[in-house]
Amino acid sequence: MSEAKHYRSETIEVTFDGGRCIHAAECIRGLPAVFDTDQRPWIQPSAAAAEEIAAVIARCPSGALHAVPRDGGPAEVPDAANTICVQADGPYYMRGNLRVVTADGALVVHDLRMALCRCGQSQNKPFCDNAHIDAGFHDPGTVASTSDSAAPAAGFVAVADAPLTIKLRSNGPLKLDGGFTLVGAADEGVHRASEAALCRCGGSANKPFCDGSHRHNGFQG
Repeated sequence: MSEAKHYRSETIEVTFDGGRCIHAAECIRGLPAVFDTDQRPWIQPSAAAAEEIAAVIARCPSGALHAVPRDGGPAEVPDAANTICVQADGPYYMRGNLRVVTADGALVVHDLRMALCRCGQSQNKPFCDNAHIDAGFHDPGTVASTSDSAAPAAGFVAVADAPLTIKLRSNGPLKLDGGFTLVGAADEGVHRASEAALCRCGGSANKPFCDGSHRHNGFQG
């Protein structure tokens, strides 16, 4: 990951990791007085109230932006449920209490929000870097619902103090361990479980789940 930049006012500190930014532009749309790419620095944390800035930053799907209150205000906390939203022709948007670890268990990042690559082409794996656009990656992001999408599957736990561990299998899928809700693009399908293997090579015929295609298509990650 790249080194985050820090922008401070008397009431809030904003950090920005450009290596994880995928230009979703939630910040620019939400508070253009604070987030303006035509000015330098492009983040002006004195231009709005700390709580307004924190609320907009919490919409950032990639986790490139974070906020730390300096006025005694509340810090951002994980969503009550660990949620994975499959983006059509794009990445996995994840929110909750998220731990990404290497194949041997070393912690990569512990975060509340992130966008992880599923096209297999990112140069910043496991994070999305918008490579899916140039690669022409196509998948509608549909998820087959569990038999009772209103009720959790056996063993389902999705609370803020129960981390979802995302293990990066060497040259293989994302191995999920912990309660989560997997939501298809445009809310097409809801799958609840406590473990799964999600495709990150882009080749599975059973997306978003892994079908072993990485073993044959030369995926490196």
